[in-house]
Amino acid sequence: MTDLRMSRAAVAAMVDHTLLKPEATAADVAATVAEARELGVYAVCLSPSMLPVDAAGLVTATVAGFPSGKHDAAVKAYEARLAAERGATEVDMVIDVGAAVVGDWDAVRADIDAVRAALDDAVGLKVIIESAALSDDAVIAACRAAEQAGAQFVKTSTGFHPAGGASTHAVALMSRTVGGRLGVKASGGIRTTTAALAMIGAGATRLGLSGTRAVLQGLPDQVR
Repeated sequence: MTDLRMSRAAVAAMVDHTLLKPEATAADVAATVAEARELGVYAVCLSPSMLPVDAAGLVTATVAGFPSGKHDAAVKAYEARLAAERGATEVDMVIDVGAAVVGDWDAVRADIDAVRAALDDAVGLKVIIESAALSDDAVIAACRAAEQAGAQFVKTSTGFHPAGGASTHAVALMSRTVGGRLGVKASGGIRTTTAALAMIGAGATRLGLSGTRAVLQGLPDQVR
């Protein structure tokens, strides 16, 4: 539990309203964008194959190397660049989690470097480290690799890994590691208002949510 108190609008302004289901249709995407506008969130995060979309008034985010991360770095870089050409202004890339597990940080860094180099400076890069599958030491090293490669955010999870999604422990560890120099995105399994506030309290500066409405409904219009 957390005693953090925030208004609905304040939390909404931290949310990437997300639709990454493989069965998503164009109609689903349109409905997600409309709901994102209604809820007043920061961004909408969609699969790259669903771009471009009319998301005026919202940041358009997408993913690269998703969800496994087991793509050649050149493929991730091309996917990210193509998505940016189709309107994405933020890209959430998945590292090679296996390389992180065995401590091959040169490979992890090269992977991130390739994607960062493929994007204009104006396009934000979030690096998904799949924190539930890593030791604390590996989480720290992955965050350092992301920072060294010029990422703007580190992100906990894809939400598709069997090891699990975001945890307050991982978020706090990531936040301490990047020390405010990068943002921290908590994503994966955040389905309640209490869970969302706990992630923010642990240091998350962005939330990846698919059930955004349910999370926001538990918050007040104003904090007194």
